[in-house]
Amino acid sequence: MDEVTAVDVLVDGFGRVRGSVERVLDGLAPQQLAHRVGGTANSIAWLVWHLTRVQDDHVAEVAGAEQVWTAGGWAGRFDLPLPTRDTGYGHGGEDVAAVDATADLLLGYHRAVHERTEAYVRGLGARDLTRVVDESWDPPVTLAVRLLSVVEDDLQHVGQAAFARGLLPGR
Repeated sequence: MDEVTAVDVLVDGFGRVRGSVERVLDGLAPQQLAHRVGGTANSIAWLVWHLTRVQDDHVAEVAGAEQVWTAGGWAGRFDLPLPTRDTGYGHGGEDVAAVDATADLLLGYHRAVHERTEAYVRGLGARDLTRVVDESWDPPVTLAVRLLSVVEDDLQHVGQAAFARGLLPGR
């Protein structure tokens, strides 16, 4: 039996996020993506955009690379009335409503970020994962912990999007 490494587990985790994003977006129209349960909850479009922005932001930072959002021209394609570096943290209702996108646009951006993430993670070794990437926490955050926290955060948000999908009117 082949040995499973921490890199293998991280690649699998990010792959699970990608698969869940694909399933949650499948067949949804823009008005369904923009629907806000109870009129105030985060929309599916916002949740998928946000989880992808966070992954893009965090992975680019630890990789020392430009975000796919800007490098790949996604900021221009989305054309949101938000600052280019915005990832969704601290958004209120107006900001959530401003994230208006099609399933194809959201999925295209997510796939581009996933591709970059997977390539980066596959290039890591065990020693890389122990590198401290954030000393502002006690204990300091290693690369492994940062990447795992992105997977965990993404899975929570895609789970919220799946729940919201199940509550869509007429479904």
